[in-house]
Amino acid sequence: MNFLRLFLVTTLLSSLLVNCGAYLNQPVAKQSARTGELTTTSTLLKNLPKPSEPIVVGVYNFRDQTGQYKNIETGSSFSTAVPQGGTTILNKALEDSGWFTVVERENLGNLLNERNIINTTREQYRQAGDNTQKQLPPLLFAGVLLEGGIVSYDSNILTGGAGARYFGVGGSTQYRQDRITVYLRAVSTTNGKVLKTVYISKTILSQAVSLGLFKYVNFQRLLEVETGFTTNEPIQLALTDAIEKAVESMIIEGIQANLWNTKQGKKLDEELINSYNSIKQEQEARLLYQGEQVQGKHKNEIALSGGVNLFYGDLQQKKFGYAFQVAYARKLSQRLAVELNFAPFEIRTGKKYTNQKYSIDTNLRIDLLPKQKTSTYIYLGTGVIGDYFLLHNKQTKDDKFYWKLQYGAGLNYSFNSRFAVFGFAQQNFALTDNLEAVKQGKFKDYYFNFGLGLKYYF
Repeated sequence: MNFLRLFLVTTLLSSLLVNCGAYLNQPVAKQSARTGELTTTSTLLKNLPKPSEPIVVGVYNFRDQTGQYKNIETGSSFSTAVPQGGTTILNKALEDSGWFTVVERENLGNLLNERNIINTTREQYRQAGDNTQKQLPPLLFAGVLLEGGIVSYDSNILTGGAGARYFGVGGSTQYRQDRITVYLRAVSTTNGKVLKTVYISKTILSQAVSLGLFKYVNFQRLLEVETGFTTNEPIQLALTDAIEKAVESMIIEGIQANLWNTKQGKKLDEELINSYNSIKQEQEARLLYQGEQVQGKHKNEIALSGGVNLFYGDLQQKKFGYAFQVAYARKLSQRLAVELNFAPFEIRTGKKYTNQKYSIDTNLRIDLLPKQKTSTYIYLGTGVIGDYFLLHNKQTKDDKFYWKLQYGAGLNYSFNSRFAVFGFAQQNFALTDNLEAVKQGKFKDYYFNFGLGLKYYF
């Protein structure tokens, strides 16, 4: 009991200190203003190679197109779920990249009014005889417009948690994941052609961890201790990260489309494109919940596995024997497959009983996550059990075939489209009570197989 309690407390403390930075830096005093925090993409954006010539761009509006308000547990809220300063964030990202000369377009009316005031004032001075006053130079025009916006804010796309309590000591952890999505496109002002469009999404994580102790330490003496913290990833930083990633993608995909190029030349351009495409392919191979996809084009597979057998019969002692399997499977659809297995195994039970048998099984398999690199599957089928000595034509009076039913589940990890490793657990119900040569009671014999193996797809 003491060991279990110690293990529980250690586990909960570990969970509490995973984000010890937040826990150990709790705000207990006023803090002065500081410069804004950098995101994971900020440094990458600032360290990009310089362009051969900066591109003059204008951003009229990069707005929230979701129209979504904050979710609250009770009542309604008139606060928007997404910050409304998307244009400002985008202009800052464009400036930080060093690739663009940004011209003011969001508040163009204010700029034009101010220029009119300046020109009117100078004209009055010229009429008064001051010949030093000149007209303002023309405004810089943009060759490319950047359009788009925040198109989606999805709340609670993934929630969960865990908790435990033992003899008054316990704790819990909860998490919630939201998701923000932005689109950014470059439009030529010469002919209105959309030159390039990029799409970026960013998850937003919220976590809560708590630990408590509620225990009587003596008669009418109650000890109660609670601690914990909650962290919520700022939406503004998540939006900034997504927009900066969109700017980075726009730059490199523009290089790939020959819209612009780096100052260093073609060799560096190709290095940037290859590195970007490698990361992009890896990210595109992941599903919404971070499951990595694998391209399963092959219909056939061969599997070899080895493991142990645990037999449950009429003798009391249970021992592990060996178990091997050679299998062939054919896919009927993306999720369904049929299997044919040959499985030699050893029964070990009682004090000295040992016997070698084999089974020939047919299964119907369902792949629960067929596109993911790490996937699970379940199967159900029937088969026959034979004595190993029948394979060597050594007939005995006990050599018989028995029917059986089996079901199981497994975990599959694919290295690539050809090879995978897997582990499985299978329960087999023999339609006989005589597998270990002892027949008593009213229950049939059954056994478990546990194994690891290698698959080859073709």
